[in-house]
Amino acid sequence: MAEKDTIFSSSVKNTGIFSFSDFYKFCYDWLTEETELEIEESKYKEKLTGTSKFIDIEWNGTREVTDYFKFDIKVEFKIENMTEVELVKDGVKMKTNKGAVQVKVKGTLVRDYKGKFETTPFNKFLRSTYERWVIPSRIEDYEEKLFGDCDEFLSQVKAFLDLEGKR
Repeated sequence: MAEKDTIFSSSVKNTGIFSFSDFYKFCYDWLTEETELEIEESKYKEKLTGTSKFIDIEWNGTREVTDYFKFDIKVEFKIENMTEVELVKDGVKMKTNKGAVQVKVKGTLVRDYKGKFETTPFNKFLRSTYERWVIPSRIEDYEEKLFGDCDEFLSQVKAFLDLEGKR
């Protein structure tokens, strides 16, 4: 069985004006282009309450870094009380959204994800020796890379929402 270590777990919250479609596209594009993740949307749930909309979205992103290491990143979006609003920008009316957004990110480093070292007890012993004495710095490098990717994504999300709210 593959060894999984949670390296990063954090979230950001923002309440204000934003374009949901632009936000969705920005997040998807950033994750696929900057981190080279393959994104799968495992959940998309909308609930209407009067004029407000509540949206739950879950993405699972994976990237095989080597034949031994893999990044798993889970992103959860919760949008509450999203309503459509009209703004006037430079004398032009435009429709956008207003609501509360929460984005949670969990980054996991998966070692031996193909299970090559799981065939016998001796192979399990070899894996622990390999990880402890041969590649500890490589493990640390991948942990730092995964942490950096997750942290940068949350920073970009926060910056995007802050910018959108100031338009």
